[in-house]
Amino acid sequence: MAEVRPIRWRKGRLELLDQRKLPAREVVVELGGARDTARAIRSMVVRGAPAIGVTAAFGLVLASRRFRSGRLAEDFEKAAAILEAARPTAVNLHWAIVRLRETMQAQPDGVSVRALTRALETEAKRIMADDIDVNRRLGAFGAKVVGRGGDVITHCNAGALATAGYGTAVGVIRSAWESGRRFRVFAGETRPFLQGARLTAWELKKLRIPVTLMTDGMTGHLLKSGRVGSVVVGTDRTAANGDVANKIGTYQIAVLADRHRVPFYVAAPTSSIDLDCANGDGIPIEERDPTEVTHIGGRRIAAEGVDVFNPAFDVTPAELVTGIITEEGLVRGDYRKGLARAVKKAEARRRRAG
Repeated sequence: MAEVRPIRWRKGRLELLDQRKLPAREVVVELGGARDTARAIRSMVVRGAPAIGVTAAFGLVLASRRFRSGRLAEDFEKAAAILEAARPTAVNLHWAIVRLRETMQAQPDGVSVRALTRALETEAKRIMADDIDVNRRLGAFGAKVVGRGGDVITHCNAGALATAGYGTAVGVIRSAWESGRRFRVFAGETRPFLQGARLTAWELKKLRIPVTLMTDGMTGHLLKSGRVGSVVVGTDRTAANGDVANKIGTYQIAVLADRHRVPFYVAAPTSSIDLDCANGDGIPIEERDPTEVTHIGGRRIAAEGVDVFNPAFDVTPAELVTGIITEEGLVRGDYRKGLARAVKKAEARRRRAG
């Protein structure tokens, strides 16, 4: 299967596949520091919670080259604040920064700027490699429950483009396909940024997995038809109780899936689980530029001066979620206990790996 690599670190340079240009053109953007990395995250050159986390980690590595001796911690926090402000909903961004902060704090007193940069680069590379490994593990667990007895619906893009590689929800789909299951994937277009139409359909075509694109408003009609066996989506942040923040439109799919008794699964690497967030009410919901709704491809489609409501995410309550797929296994039932256990196991596995 064709592999998509949205993030590359080559000889100390950070290169991103510009996802705003897909599927028409494959354009690579090179970044040089914290500010342009934050700008790339904010403007959706790169998107998807795991990919944002990996990108932010390398953005800090780039920034560290300009840190001042004797003021390393101060300069680190300035760069971290710039990056954290870029996308508030995706918890992976904060998670990656915490890992690099811990790396910096573990350095000996008087460490040189060059040595600190090397240490941060090593940790950023580890975060990237871990993400791909986690996605493959998650995919293997998800393949046991997704793609059985019917077609699959997914929403937004939770493929390789949203991660360092392989994907979360699309990783589950491709793992199920590789295991021999045969089904069709229905991808919602995901208005207003069209991640499903532009990105998920493109990825699945590259993977040679049958995909049918539909508008978001067609989901209920499709679920009512009886041909869908499961829904699988990604997540930008999962609260301790199992409430899930994902791309706007996910909540209504979960309600419709519940109405038609179709299992609704969430692919959630433990890096996207926020145990400090008690429930979905504590998840910040990013509101984006109104022109994403009023324009398509730079062309206005709405009346001049019309008010616009454009939240980027919504929250699906835990009671509508059949199961949360992590790299440590499928969590069902008591999400508070199950998610905490999965996070603990993942942290222990990372410590053992060094």
